[in-house]
Formats: sequence, structure tokens, C-alpha cells
Amino acid sequence: MLEKKAIDYEKAVLIGVINKDQNDAKVKEYLDELEFLTYTAGGEVTQRFTQRIEVPNPKTYIGSGKMEEVQRYVKENEIGSVIFDDELSPAQQNNIEKILKCKILDRTSLILDIFAQRAKTSYARTQVELAQYEYLLPRLTGLWTHLERQRGGIGMRGPGETEIETDRRIVRDRIALLKKKLSKIDRQMETQRGNRGALVRVALVGYTNVGKSTLMNVISKSDVFAENKLFATLDTTVRKVVIGNLPFLLSDTVGFIRKLPTQLVESFKSTLDEVREADLLLHVVDISHPNFEEHIASVNQILDEIKSADKKTIMVFNKIDQYEAEVIEDDDLVTEKTKAHFTIEEWKKTWFSKIGDRALFISALNKENLDEFRKRVYDEVRDIHVTRFPYNNFLYPEHLDQY
Repeated sequence: MLEKKAIDYEKAVLIGVINKDQNDAKVKEYLDELEFLTYTAGGEVTQRFTQRIEVPNPKTYIGSGKMEEVQRYVKENEIGSVIFDDELSPAQQNNIEKILKCKILDRTSLILDIFAQRAKTSYARTQVELAQYEYLLPRLTGLWTHLERQRGGIGMRGPGETEIETDRRIVRDRIALLKKKLSKIDRQMETQRGNRGALVRVALVGYTNVGKSTLMNVISKSDVFAENKLFATLDTTVRKVVIGNLPFLLSDTVGFIRKLPTQLVESFKSTLDEVREADLLLHVVDISHPNFEEHIASVNQILDEIKSADKKTIMVFNKIDQYEAEVIEDDDLVTEKTKAHFTIEEWKKTWFSKIGDRALFISALNKENLDEFRKRVYDEVRDIHVTRFPYNNFLYPEHLDQY
């Protein structure tokens, strides 16, 4: 039997704040996601700290008493990174670093670090590098002393590793060069998209880790990398798929997330162009996640930002095999029934009913209900194709025995 390779996780602490915009339950949910992000980046969360504070401290984000509590824990437990759930200002990051004497990250820098790990192609690396530089530019003052003290680990990948670029002017020149490089690649990709001919384009969109890549593999019979970690997919993958006798292009795009850094939205503009130019969106949702409704809202918000919210969309509720409703015992007269207790059938009677046949329930991993899924996608793609090419109707029989 092969020995499992030990993974050396870096010890990390998470910090969140409770205020009028996010209550205790919301902060717990955000920190749960932040912990998953930390794990994806190679960290192990040993402690969480939360503080009820209406207005963040302009110098240290959290109050002095809480900061002392964090400081004691960091020192006693040899913590490598302290990660805040909200974006810190350059001054806050610098001040906190002087107090805690360890790496200080926020959600934005953590996501950028994960993207730096996941970027495999030259194009993805260029996109991530641009986003990193734009994030780091106002933080250069405190960054290099930080690097002299400790190198490597979470948040230390990419452009932050070269001390030679301490000069702001050089960094700005680098940003300009990267933008020029991306602009050239964008034009090339636009030409490639134009050369795909008249095929209908379908794009998979959704929150990160909802199973888009797994679904892509099942439909296209390809081998797109899929893993139970956040942002497993960065590069857009496009495959030609044939259902029945009808070919179309299917693209798997980068997963969305709450508080997605604006730097990434901008630098991944061309990747998101696959969504903008799609004829049909398959919005994949992890229905087994307790907060899937908020994930839907987050995705819809980003779709709105990239002017794609009005596209024809099918909601694909994935992971039905993992869905479990909380059970209320017959003799429990106290517990009030909430959405957490809904079965999938009960969910279908809520706002789901307004979607009608534009909602599908599948398990991509276990291949449940995929025949219904293929038929629905076929019908939608056929309608788009017939509308675009009304003289080719003879290609599509009214009834197909097999999809």
C-alpha cells in the first residue's frame, strides 16, 4: 500500500465582524466559506475570531481589545497567517502586520493567491498577474519588509516574490505591459470565437464548486479537471457537443463567488466574454448547499454586471444525491419548519414553480436525470438554431428516440 503524502498546511486564523449588514449567522456562513478558501490555498484554520462592531476601526479594522486577544493567540500558537473576511485598506494591513508580526491577508488577496496557484496556461497566468499587481500597487510600502521576514506560503505566490520591483513606476509599467499583452490575446480569442461558425453557444455558469466541470465531462465526454476545491477551473474550456443530431459549443467558465475581487472581474474580462456571447446559459446550482439561494443571487449579480442577466437561462440544480432536508420529529412541537426542512418536492412548490420547465434537478456525479437534462438542452438549442436558420428545419425530427 502506498503511503499518503503528508501535506504541510500553514496554520491560519480567520477574523470577521458582525454589524448591521451581516448578523451572527451570516458571518458564520462567510467564515465557513473563508475557511474553505484557506484550505484550498493550503492553510489550516485553527481559530476564528468575530467582533460585533458597527464601524470598522480605521487603523486596525477590529477594536484594540479584540486585537490583543488575537495577538496572544497568534504568538502562543505560532500562527503563519491571519485572514480577514473583508478587504483591508493598505494602512490597516500595514498597522495590523506591525502588531501581529505575521502575514496579514484579506479575502481578496486570498482569492488572488488561489488563482495564482490554479493558473496553468500563459493567458490565465497573465490575467492573475495583472490582478495581483493592481491589488499590490497601493500596498507596496509595507510589502517588502513583510517579505524580508517570511517568504512562501499563502498569499506569497506570484509578483510579490520579486523585491526588485519595489519602484511604483516599474510596477505601473508592468501593469501597462500586461494590459497590452491581454488586449492582444483578447483580439486573438475574439477572432477564434468568430471562426467557430454558426454553431449555437452554450455556457455553464454558477458559483464555484457547484459541479460545472463534472457536468461538462459528462455531457461532452471530455476530461476537464474537476476537484472538490474552490476555483478548480480557471481557463475557459470549450468543447463541441452533439446531442441527437445537433452539434453545439459548450463552454465551462470560472466559478463565481461572493465578494469577487473587482481586479479579477476586470482581468478575466475575456474569459467572461464566453458568457456574454453565449446563446444559452446553464446556471448550475449546488442544491445540497444550505445557502444555495444566496449563491444564485451572487451569480445573478455578476451576470448583471457583465450585462448577461437577460440571456435565456436554464437553472440546473445539481447534487440532488447529496441533498438532505433537516427532519422534524413527530413529537417535536417547538421547532418551527423552515427552508432547511424542505424536501426537493417542497422546494419545487416555492419560487421554483415560477421557473417551470426551465428548472432541472440532476446529479452530474451519479448521472441521475441526465436524459431529461439532455432533452431539455436539445430542445433549447434546436429552437435557437431553427430561429437562426429557418430553412434547415428538415434536420430536426419532431421526436428523437435517443439523446
